[in-house]
Amino acid sequence: MLKGRLVDLWPVSRKDLENLHTWANDESLTFLSSGSESANQNNNPLEALQAQYEKNLNSHHLWEHGTVFIVYSKATQEPIGKCDYRNLNPVTRAAEIGLTIGERDYWGRGYGKDIIYTLLNHLFYTLNLERVQLDTWSGNHQALRLYEKTGFQREGRLRRNEFVQGSYYDTILMGILKSEFESSTR
Repeated sequence: MLKGRLVDLWPVSRKDLENLHTWANDESLTFLSSGSESANQNNNPLEALQAQYEKNLNSHHLWEHGTVFIVYSKATQEPIGKCDYRNLNPVTRAAEIGLTIGERDYWGRGYGKDIIYTLLNHLFYTLNLERVQLDTWSGNHQALRLYEKTGFQREGRLRRNEFVQGSYYDTILMGILKSEFESSTR
């Protein structure tokens, strides 16, 4: 478990699958968190998620696949979202992250920032990574503000790379280096 100020991050277990299923099938939530990929996440049966979990449980390797965490609020001990790191590169010491706060009551209250800081602290100081990156679509203004607030820099733009609810958007590529994270948390 990773401990933050407002949240605890626990590796996904079987008891978390129903929450993951609920959040993945919330169309407005998946549009925000996944952009064009939301179509692949909606309308999937719980049994498919359970089968994927069982498959990953038996073949999971940290440096190949990373880890998915369920985010619990420390105040309520309830699951409020998920986050992950993936695509770890042991040569360049880099990884990608993502997060979704599935419970809207927790939006805009500092939980996203705490999730990111908790995850980055683990990646930079426990796994000794040098760089962490992410991407989002240009219409997700709330996520862009959060990522910039936590120290991520815009590094690139893939023009008209996302198609969300009938419109094209850019994919925004962002990254943070260990030294930048150290400066932002002082």
